[in-house]
Amino acid sequence: MTHEFAVVNCSELVTLAGPARARVGAEMRELQVIRDGAMVVRDGVITQAGARCDLTLPREIIDAGGRVVMPGFVDAHTHPVFAGNRADEFEKRALGATYQEIAAAGGGIRSTVRKTRATSEDELFAAASKHVRWFLKGGTTTIEAKSGYGLSLEHEVKLLRVIRRMGPIRVIPTFLGAHEVPDEYQGRRAEYVSLVMEQMLPEARKLADYCDIFCEPRVFPSDDARRILTAAKAHGFKLRMHVDQLENSGGARLASELGAVTADHLEQTDAEGIEAMRAAGVQPVLLPGSVYALGATKYAQARAMVDAGLAVVLATDFNPGSSPTPSMQMILSLACTHMKMTPAEAITAATINAAYSLGLGEIGSLEVGKSADFAIHDCTDHRELAYFFGIQSADAVYIGGERVA
Repeated sequence: MTHEFAVVNCSELVTLAGPARARVGAEMRELQVIRDGAMVVRDGVITQAGARCDLTLPREIIDAGGRVVMPGFVDAHTHPVFAGNRADEFEKRALGATYQEIAAAGGGIRSTVRKTRATSEDELFAAASKHVRWFLKGGTTTIEAKSGYGLSLEHEVKLLRVIRRMGPIRVIPTFLGAHEVPDEYQGRRAEYVSLVMEQMLPEARKLADYCDIFCEPRVFPSDDARRILTAAKAHGFKLRMHVDQLENSGGARLASELGAVTADHLEQTDAEGIEAMRAAGVQPVLLPGSVYALGATKYAQARAMVDAGLAVVLATDFNPGSSPTPSMQMILSLACTHMKMTPAEAITAATINAAYSLGLGEIGSLEVGKSADFAIHDCTDHRELAYFFGIQSADAVYIGGERVA
């Protein structure tokens, strides 16, 4: 049975209408806002979008109440499936310990791995479902979800199965078996690299389209990253990479060389790395939440990347250690205050650009023919999303035309 409705009385209908690709340069400021806008949705797909006076409205009406209506956030870098938390490490950092010191003592990622391995698939699904509710309440309708807290064939597959069960949020699964060297392989990284390449990649490919790696000199240096990701490409994976977060080891250039879809973090990336990404068409995924949560001060050079013509993406990096936030609004605020992006650029980076980084051209903007993934925010001006921080302004959230939060 056909279901058709209209959303009316939008103070701003933020459509992000434009070319069917990620936006670069000055395009990132062009949100294509329609004041007193309206939108018609039929069977989950947008059929009309424009000024209310120009539309033919169906009988069912949703009154936005003079609020902002915009695409749902697309969070293109998250780690949502894990057991427990690391509040104890948060306290240690407050007392002066560094993230690297905690990790060297057996904490950090390996701490979460031990808890996650000891937790059943159904228990992990229940924990992940709570995280999904947090995302939805903030107006996020799509997430890229990484494994990486199993670090064995059995447990990485378990995490990917949980990721594929998650809903009603849209989920894109990514295999991150090379997130850290697990306890049992400490001092034997080469053996673990072989395990990832020979056993994990073939099985993970049945459950994920993307492969990621934490490329850092003290975790998986460039040579290991090149070997693992070359093997991943041979299995048909598309590539994403954690690079240049803690040190500038040429990770952005390696991502460009390997043809990665995205290079993520990039806090230490220099002008040479920015130019390499531009030339190769790599999308930078910037994660200011992790800089903030670790008490660091060096943010990625977002302004330089936008000005260089890169299709910048913003994401939460939601995880239990270095960025325990599902709030894209908080990320928008950090991007504007610490990375000098404009509110419009930040919104573009968190919606349409993020969607294209995941190969999802059917979402990320409110245009005819696209899926009706949108949020009604309790504000009257899109700039308020970054201006007010520490709140979740989403009043109603829809995925495929169905209200989910």
